[in-house]
Amino acid sequence: MPDMLTARKTFAKAAHKQTPFEEVNWHLAKAFERLNIPPVYRDVMSNCYRELKVQIMLHRDNGDVAELVGYRIQHNGVRGPYKGGVRFHPSVDLDEIRALASLMTWKTAIVNIPFGGAKGGLCCDPKQLSERELQNLTRAYTRKIDMCLGPYRDIPAPDMNTNAKIMAWMMDEYGRRHGFSPAVVTGKPVELGGSKGREHATGLGVFYVAQEVAKNCGLKLDGARVVVQGFGNVGAWTCHFLSKAGAKIIAIADALGATYNSKGLNIDELKVHMRNHAGISDFQGGESIAGGKIFEIPCDIVVPAALEDVITPEVARKMDCKIVLEGANNPTLPEGDEILRERGIVIVPDILANAGGVTASYFEWTQNLTQFFWEESEVHAKLEKIMKRAYQEVSDISTKEKVDLRQAAFMLGVKRVYDATLLRGV
Repeated sequence: MPDMLTARKTFAKAAHKQTPFEEVNWHLAKAFERLNIPPVYRDVMSNCYRELKVQIMLHRDNGDVAELVGYRIQHNGVRGPYKGGVRFHPSVDLDEIRALASLMTWKTAIVNIPFGGAKGGLCCDPKQLSERELQNLTRAYTRKIDMCLGPYRDIPAPDMNTNAKIMAWMMDEYGRRHGFSPAVVTGKPVELGGSKGREHATGLGVFYVAQEVAKNCGLKLDGARVVVQGFGNVGAWTCHFLSKAGAKIIAIADALGATYNSKGLNIDELKVHMRNHAGISDFQGGESIAGGKIFEIPCDIVVPAALEDVITPEVARKMDCKIVLEGANNPTLPEGDEILRERGIVIVPDILANAGGVTASYFEWTQNLTQFFWEESEVHAKLEKIMKRAYQEVSDISTKEKVDLRQAAFMLGVKRVYDATLLRGV
């Protein structure tokens, strides 16, 4: 078994004052204070309702057996079934999944869809697994967390390094015990009950929010210079929709490097390039640059759409932009957040900017429960309405309370969860 399959994070957490879960709770604490939430409810809303850690034995194609660790964390479910993605990545650990589960609670509340927050993950590197190994691992993980799942209990979705195929395997494995249950997962292939428009919904949601924040900042998207970190599902679709609106995507980075073109990268050509190449840096339509320099490029909008904790205080001091749109989950450290705010850079937080994915998952879940399916144009129209309404609600709180968009978003989410908690009599 290669070391990377079960490797933990290699970066030093000791260099950070807070863990990812503590970072989320730091933002929560400020919202609690502004809203005068009683102490006992602060504890309930800060901590996770259920944490499941499972051991999985993977039989590899070469005859070896590997021990892997998986998680499913349910943070808060007062507003509806738990909802959250499943990621397969070497960095997955308990604290990271706790943080992401908490963020899902506030994200679903901000866009006002009837879900709570959850997250799952497997500490592995899927790039080192064969198709057979990946399917067996997915099915074993599903069996191990089966007691947590259900269309009205906990509904997984794709996240980092998981996709429609993996969701199909999870649905099938769950169905072997419980019967046909397409609503138990979202992000499935359309042929198995998936929703049209779900694949690009997160990136499209980022785009809808970009339209609104640009308008508020007096910035025209047509001609705006955009830098994007990450060219996976979220980053690629965000680039697609922004470029179609006339924005110039001048730099994009992936895990192996970055490419830059001051006149704007051709996104369609870049997608073709990525189908046949391992990385983005050797794209002929741009100049290869170090991935670490991506945030220093002067531009109008920066979209971090990869891993968490990438905007550190050091990075924040060097950024030269007007707007940061958080396509990734938790990409900005609290210290970096403070520096950006002090510098007058507008930050649209992840719990608002990337909520298009879970919103489209809500559409898919609804269609599965009713067995009545929508056209893609209807999905887009409903998504646009919800995302733009959520942005306006957050923006209104920001203006009224004289706080930044992140704190306003947390205040909106916390208020809705708190109200639901009181109404339940908890």
